[in-house]
Amino acid sequence: MRLNDITRGTGLEAHGITNANLIYWTPPTSVLYEQIVKRGEGLISHLGAVAVKTGHYTGRAANEKFIVDEPTSHDNIAWGKVNRPFDPALFDALYKRMCAYMQGRDLFVQDCFAGAHPEHRLPIRVVTEKAWHSLFARNMFINATEEELQHHAPRFTVVNMPNFHALPSIDGTNSETFIIINFARRMIIIGGTSYAGEIKKGIFTILNYLLPVEKQVMAMHCSANVGPQGDTAVFFGLSGTGKTTLSADPNRSLIGDDEHGWDDRGVFNFEGGCYAKIINLSREAEPEIYETTRRFGTVLENVAIDTFSRRVDLADDSFTENTRASYPLTHIPNIVGSGCGGHPANIIMLTCDAFGVLPPIARLTPAQAMFHFLSGYTAKVAGTEAGITEPTATFSTCFGGPFMPLNPTVYGELLRDKIARHNVTCWLVNTGWSGGAYGVGSRMKIGYSRALVNAALNGSLNAGGFEKDAFFGLDIPTSCAEVPAEVLNPRQTWADKQKYDETATRLVGMFKENFRKYEPDVTANVANVM
Repeated sequence: MRLNDITRGTGLEAHGITNANLIYWTPPTSVLYEQIVKRGEGLISHLGAVAVKTGHYTGRAANEKFIVDEPTSHDNIAWGKVNRPFDPALFDALYKRMCAYMQGRDLFVQDCFAGAHPEHRLPIRVVTEKAWHSLFARNMFINATEEELQHHAPRFTVVNMPNFHALPSIDGTNSETFIIINFARRMIIIGGTSYAGEIKKGIFTILNYLLPVEKQVMAMHCSANVGPQGDTAVFFGLSGTGKTTLSADPNRSLIGDDEHGWDDRGVFNFEGGCYAKIINLSREAEPEIYETTRRFGTVLENVAIDTFSRRVDLADDSFTENTRASYPLTHIPNIVGSGCGGHPANIIMLTCDAFGVLPPIARLTPAQAMFHFLSGYTAKVAGTEAGITEPTATFSTCFGGPFMPLNPTVYGELLRDKIARHNVTCWLVNTGWSGGAYGVGSRMKIGYSRALVNAALNGSLNAGGFEKDAFFGLDIPTSCAEVPAEVLNPRQTWADKQKYDETATRLVGMFKENFRKYEPDVTANVANVM
């Protein structure tokens, strides 16, 4: 089947989908643009990107996500508040109604892959009722060649019908919205939300299960890039902590901005695109990402646009602070075309500290790296989840708790072994507040964070002097080019030193309280780093 074929009703019967009207099968970007405009799903901006709105949900619907509790995966899943069980019979009944909903409708299908390394890539299929969601999937995943499409057999299928709503009283959902993963049926079904991030995070969750369980491959919520000398760096962090910003460096080549695996040869991207947060994006601070917002093929999600001039305003948060741009990696000038890199020389763990007491950068011992990886401390930044309107302190294990279906120690042990085997230097970087907590201090300047990360990656920071932090036991550098010395030690940036001490002591207590659940599964030196 050719890339630009538009066919009727073929190939979806295996998923229980029958009697659709038109099926647009792996249509290219130009066809999807035409359909987006024709169906009134979005507007083309004056420089070529397409602007769309997601409606009620402008971030992930975290409380509406479930995993079907069935025999093949039951013993592997870390059931709890994040991985909520869902009854298989209720899933079947809900999906049957979804299939009925799809009858007589136009559908868009993207057959593609997740995972850049040929040995690990997962053939996937994304079925949507909206053309712009199909364009999002085409941007975010790895496109199949025309020859590969001839033999493409999906191992997992995403069915995304935002205009189909659940009935909680009969479906067992929490609301009309649902994101449900079924490992036995190798399927993800999504309804009641148009937020496109649910599609990519659903596939990410799948890979976070399959790769460690089936292949003992580390799955990571991180960005990654490669320096001029071939040195790979990995950046862990939740949304809003700077993964995309700090890894998109004009002096380094980007592997990927959000999701990666790490096997015996090195790291590899899961995706074929980026999904960058772009509120207040500027050409000066983030030139590579800024340029993508002006390119044909980019999807601008919930970005304000003048309906007459078709000019966008990246500073306008009228719809949400979680404005996003989805674009293929090829929109970035300096990328690693293969999506693969070697073993990391450095690991950066990013946090957005709303309390303003963590240093802008600190060197970690292997025990501290394990502690902070399992802790995953950050702040949920406004807009990244429904209901979050200001930064809120949280601990998200492995810097990606909402997407980690296995016990956190599975990922922790894989990371510990790889750090030891490849002699990786680890750093904790705070891109959050300095000079006081949120509401008093100010957000760390991107320029400072970039200078500190660059110094860590080129080795100059590690070669300099360090001082021991009194509260967190961290090694803080005493100097760094392009960064004022007083910024490096957070206590010195606070006018009220006693208030800093009280706040730092409080955060240490939160770290210890959160880590108690991991203590039975880690060594004493990890459990007692604070």
